[in-house]
Amino acid sequence: MSIPPKPKVSVLIQTLNEEANIAACLDCFSWCDDIVVLDSLSTDRTEEIARRYGVRWFERPFDGRASHQNWAMAHIAFKHPWVYYSDADERVPAELAAEIAQVTQEATPSVAAFRVNRRDYFEGRWIPRCTGYPLGIVRLFRPDRIRWERKANPVPIVDGEIGELKSEYHHYPFSKGLSHWVARHNTYSSYEAEETIRSLSAGGFHPRDLISRDRVVRRRALKALSFRLPARPLLKFCYFYVWKGGFLDGGPGLRYCLLQCFYEFLIVLKLRELRRGASEIEDR
Repeated sequence: MSIPPKPKVSVLIQTLNEEANIAACLDCFSWCDDIVVLDSLSTDRTEEIARRYGVRWFERPFDGRASHQNWAMAHIAFKHPWVYYSDADERVPAELAAEIAQVTQEATPSVAAFRVNRRDYFEGRWIPRCTGYPLGIVRLFRPDRIRWERKANPVPIVDGEIGELKSEYHHYPFSKGLSHWVARHNTYSSYEAEETIRSLSAGGFHPRDLISRDRVVRRRALKALSFRLPARPLLKFCYFYVWKGGFLDGGPGLRYCLLQCFYEFLIVLKLRELRRGASEIEDR
């Protein structure tokens, strides 16, 4: 499938010290004439490499995924009416680029966004079962009709219909090594612990959402339910490794599920820490 000439789509990429990834990411968007990089004050060669591709460069301190992306929607004047969002450790194959160009040309005004399925890679392999594939994530949208909530794993709030693309993007979360993944998820676990406190306080769980036809709503409901269950790390491991068939992904699947279990355990420990701190303040 060839890419139509000059698709009316801008590209937004978030970066923080991505010199190892940014060139390969930008190579995927040779068809785009408006690539915007929103950087979180990188200290490596990310800017130097990115500017070789003629990108528009913006900088601001990182203060959570949702607020970062909402800032971009409010302060960046994109050239085109559609924006495709990518992280630097993601790749857009030619078939997805062609589909992006096609659907944005044909979309009716009622359609405000499209979900794109993600393929996660670990130890050189695609690991579909233990990553919950297919997992549709809003990546293509009209910038004036979307905003996000939550610091980590932000939830899109879209003003309009959401379509589904058939093609997929590829994600390499370990492209900068295991140590980087652990450091990043150490930060994310703090955000998730804070979100857990907020969710429990707000009573944001609706059991009917567990059977919603919208898989994003179902996923959000499962997340809210998990906040309320004991033994969360063990349950997450059993869900992905046993129920979702992660054991069929071989050794990489087992190790990935154990890493996810570790991440969930960090969230539980930090939640306990937050509760203990709140209790100590009340006792003073």
